[in-house]
Amino acid sequence: MIRVLHITPHLGGGVGKALSGLARQAAAENAGVSHRFICLEALEKTQFVEAITSLGDPNFAVEVCPSPDRLRVAMAEADIVQFEFWNHPLLPKCLCEAELPPHRALFWCHISGLGNPRIPAGLAAIADRWVFTSACSLDNPAFSGLSDTERQSLGVVSSAGLADLPPLPQRQGRPPRLGYVGTLNFAKLYPRFVEFLAAVPLADLRVKLLGDIANRAELQARCIAAGRPELLEFAGYSEDIVAALAELDILVYLLNPLHYGTAENALIEAMAMGVVPIVLDNPAERRIVTHGLTGLVVNGPADFAEALSDLVNQPERRLALAQQAAEFARTRYTFAEMTAGLNAHYLNLMNAEKRHPAYAAVFGNRPCDWFKAFQNPNGPYADDGSIPAGADLAHGDFERSKGSVFHFLKYFPDNPRLRSWSRALAEPPRSAPRNARQTLA
Repeated sequence: MIRVLHITPHLGGGVGKALSGLARQAAAENAGVSHRFICLEALEKTQFVEAITSLGDPNFAVEVCPSPDRLRVAMAEADIVQFEFWNHPLLPKCLCEAELPPHRALFWCHISGLGNPRIPAGLAAIADRWVFTSACSLDNPAFSGLSDTERQSLGVVSSAGLADLPPLPQRQGRPPRLGYVGTLNFAKLYPRFVEFLAAVPLADLRVKLLGDIANRAELQARCIAAGRPELLEFAGYSEDIVAALAELDILVYLLNPLHYGTAENALIEAMAMGVVPIVLDNPAERRIVTHGLTGLVVNGPADFAEALSDLVNQPERRLALAQQAAEFARTRYTFAEMTAGLNAHYLNLMNAEKRHPAYAAVFGNRPCDWFKAFQNPNGPYADDGSIPAGADLAHGDFERSKGSVFHFLKYFPDNPRLRSWSRALAEPPRSAPRNARQTLA
């Protein structure tokens, strides 16, 4: 039995779905790999934890906020420690402060690392095994200097799972319905979303937005300014996303080119349900959608307007793309394939000796250092706690979570530099992002 211990900030969202699916698949296969989980923060949602604990097997258990001593014991008992990696403040704290015992370390990276948040320089080199969730991350220049042996330790294992989806719905005989699924925060949603839609010459165009209601007022104001007040329908968060997807025909999935996502579960689930995606030519999306085969990949408003108009006016083409997208997603993104990919890494990693990776040498010793480790070293966060006038800021800098300076300050309120950066961002001149890369020609 290979005993894998997962250390994760939490078990919500995409990571919760992936890890609960991994546990269920491993339990069903009974192939000699067990999975236990440690959550570093208190649970907000219990859906995926319950999916693991309902297995009723002590080899698949969850512990929440264990003491440092209990954490060390659990790591010492494990054959492999798998860190679910993204820029959550508690993860570098765990790595750098917990006096960890010798271990074999596998990092499953849930951010692309192509922009902010960055993958801290040197971390992949000291990990025993580094696994991405999207092939787009292999384009990261940070890994170009690795030796052949180090590059061979890199892998890609997707985190999606579609085992519970129903058969494809029948959509013929009605006008196509358009939608978007996900957060409306501009760190993820493309800030020019309304501009792209307004460029489409279809008078009755309407897009249903499924997700949180962040930026609703701003989006609505932009629709009014464009002379298209009825362009968007704000449906809010849906408890039954599969039923919501069954009502859609086209997914307008235009994401900020600077977003840090990889697996894009909302996109993959929509494709699996036969919803034809239109995406921007962003690194993660173009690894999922093949233009003209499983959806459409566009650049700029005119390109988008032509693509969407063609889909609306050509039902036979739309149906063919829907069927091809569903077949691809349901075949490629399964828990069985995900589990097999990770199992191969586990088997290989068992040949390594347990050791003490020098995490503090990568992240530093203070919370402000941990935050900076995820940032562009030439970015706006100066070592004196200031943010220079005219700094190159993005929407993600103003988030209250997602690894922003405000998120780190929430966990480390006594750190002077985090406080100073937070105050600088809160000044009136910082009220809007200045990053020129928010636009796409």
